[in-house]
Amino acid sequence: MVQIMLLCFARIAEPIAFFSIFPFIGQMIKDAAGVAESEVGFYSGLIESIFSFVQMLLMIPWGRAADKFGRKPVLVISMAGLSTACALFGTSRSIWEMIMYRSIAGMFSGTVVAVRASISENSTPKTQARAFSYFAFSNNLGIFLGPFIGPVFSRPAEKYPSVFGGIQFFKDYPYALATFTTGGIGATACIVSALFVKETLRKRPKGDANGSPPNTMTTTEIMKAPGVSRVLFIYTFTMLLALAYTAIVPIFYFTSVELGGYGFSEFQIAMFIGVGGFAQALWLLFVFPWLQWRIGTGGVLRLCASVWPVWFAATPATNYLLRLSLDTAFWTFTPFLLVVGSGVAMAFTACQLAINDISPSPETLGTVNAISLTLNSGLRAVAPALFSSLFATGVKEQIFKGYLAWFILVLLAIGYRGSLRWLPARAEGKINNTDCDDTNE
Repeated sequence: MVQIMLLCFARIAEPIAFFSIFPFIGQMIKDAAGVAESEVGFYSGLIESIFSFVQMLLMIPWGRAADKFGRKPVLVISMAGLSTACALFGTSRSIWEMIMYRSIAGMFSGTVVAVRASISENSTPKTQARAFSYFAFSNNLGIFLGPFIGPVFSRPAEKYPSVFGGIQFFKDYPYALATFTTGGIGATACIVSALFVKETLRKRPKGDANGSPPNTMTTTEIMKAPGVSRVLFIYTFTMLLALAYTAIVPIFYFTSVELGGYGFSEFQIAMFIGVGGFAQALWLLFVFPWLQWRIGTGGVLRLCASVWPVWFAATPATNYLLRLSLDTAFWTFTPFLLVVGSGVAMAFTACQLAINDISPSPETLGTVNAISLTLNSGLRAVAPALFSSLFATGVKEQIFKGYLAWFILVLLAIGYRGSLRWLPARAEGKINNTDCDDTNE
């Protein structure tokens, strides 16, 4: 369990690095790079997305490296590069410097591949559900903490003049302290990993009696291995539903009641998103391990798939309560719906277990995870913009009373339930309670 906790600490660094610049990137572009306000949105989107784009290109090579040289070297090297690039981002004085540092950060994206593989190899079939629930929680914690670093540590000479007012460096580089803090978190995780994380990749034989090298599967061969492509399809479908919902729901909360939303204030939006995130954490930490032990990975996926279309249909239906001025009914039912519906987050961790179980061999575990993360990165570059546009079109044209995007999500969720019939038997994750040992430390 100690190793699992160390790996989860290392995992936190990447989402912090990705999300920490969001609160101040617009102002930084305008001030440091001298970009006109009308062009800030374009450059902001470019800088924010370049991280995921570069990550997508290099994820499979990192997975290959983790399978060949070990999990720990990839983890430590990735953490070192990520920390350095994130720390230096705040010293940028031009758009191209920002793009360069953000690209370098994306280049050192092997952390999550190494952590996923190491957690799998540090757990048993009986304990991997709880181990990966901790992994998912650490990722959510990084997403939660990242956006707070910017507002707290940016412009320190202005915000905390008694402490930083006399330091010219922080006047010249007002966002450096925020990125130094992000880099410091990553550097700490890097040092801790280098000192205490144990290598989990088994040593491969140098060759057989005839001197032949050990067989190494290519990416194509891995994809053609029994069940791999089917599990990766289900994983990608799962992430499509998640990314679509994440893109739609903040806009839905903001949109006026008359146009099909909730008409929430910024504080109410933050509260609902926070409640949803907290509910997800509770489901992952306290319900998922027990549920997976009882009904298996496939059972969890089917349960979530049954809830998804109902949740997607019920969420916009609550807008109708507001249209009818049934405020008491809305505030009674909607928070309950949000907490219960957030349980579908268990599908993400269930997919991770399915990916681990379907890997052709322990030596290909890093590459299989890298392929899944490459698909996820590519999806992240497309899905948010696509579904945000669908929502905007539905609201503008009042298609299905503004519920167009939700209607499409319901259809996709129904299709997702049907796709689970392709889940291979090896990925069902049924546990024999008498044959499993405790987590390795």
